[in-house]
Amino acid sequence: MRSAGSDESAGFVVRMITAVAVGALAATTIGGCSSDAKPKVASSPTTTATPTPTPTPTPVETINPLTGLPGSLTGPVVAVKIDDTAAARPSMGLEKADVIYIEEAEGGLSRMVAVFASAKPKVMAVRSIRSSDPELLGQYGRIIIVASGGARNPLRVLDGSSLHSVINDRGQVGFLRDHSRPAPYNLVSDLAKVSAAVKGDGVRNVGFTWAASDPRLVGAKTAAIVSTRVGSTSVGFVWDAKLARYVRTIDRRRLLTVSGDPVAMPNVLVQVCQISADRSDIDVNHNVSMYTKTIGSGRVVLFRNGRRIEGTWSRPSLSAPTTFKDAAGNPLLFAPGGTFVALVRPGSPV
Repeated sequence: MRSAGSDESAGFVVRMITAVAVGALAATTIGGCSSDAKPKVASSPTTTATPTPTPTPTPVETINPLTGLPGSLTGPVVAVKIDDTAAARPSMGLEKADVIYIEEAEGGLSRMVAVFASAKPKVMAVRSIRSSDPELLGQYGRIIIVASGGARNPLRVLDGSSLHSVINDRGQVGFLRDHSRPAPYNLVSDLAKVSAAVKGDGVRNVGFTWAASDPRLVGAKTAAIVSTRVGSTSVGFVWDAKLARYVRTIDRRRLLTVSGDPVAMPNVLVQVCQISADRSDIDVNHNVSMYTKTIGSGRVVLFRNGRRIEGTWSRPSLSAPTTFKDAAGNPLLFAPGGTFVALVRPGSPV
């Protein structure tokens, strides 16, 4: 039998052992927590990524529907009325045109409408508009037409059309005079300035189908010389095999520009149109201007590679392109590089 003192001593010992154990456990726990803790890492400053510069878009090389040649085309299409008489020769910039129309003006004389998309040179000699020009150019869309001026009715027709007109007599942009020549044969238009200042449509298909070769040429008639007439003006071309182009001729002499380059294209298209007097436009010598209908249909003869192919043309409306077909109804194929289009009366020699 234990005494009370013995029990108290035993209880004291137990309490001491328990306290020591608890202290040891606490120390172990604290030590364990201390050894497992991860050191704090200082946060790095926020950084902003440098944006990747947007690359400048490279102009897409496309096929020019007015020449069939590849090229990076920028800016609007510009058509220019150009003199076609001896007093205005040599011309300037004509060798850089994509399409050159030769049309009847008045008094049996011819004028040109040169269309520029591939290049925008300085062009001379710029002359006046005719009432039928908006009809001819309607197939190109809302392009720019450059002219020196015009009679009241042709200007009224022009202003009512979809074309963007740039007229010297109205004090518009891009004109200068070559004082080495007499007026009115010295008016120059800087097409680069015109293109930069005036908005207009770019290139679109106006009906030319392009092909480097054509199997029909094998059996086609040879045509080293092309001779026709616009009004009472003889219009001629000679095939140059080295250039692979028809060179425009005047009295059998090659037509050169100020630069010394020949006025030459791979194709000559003689397009037979209905042509009538436009009595709303009479010049100071009482000559009546002529109106050439380019909406409708008729005969064409295509000259390329020193050969000729007969066909037809048709154009149903102002904004529609012109369709050119051979006698079998297949598309006429133009040699890439550009085209002369002589707009002639029925019965004109071809």
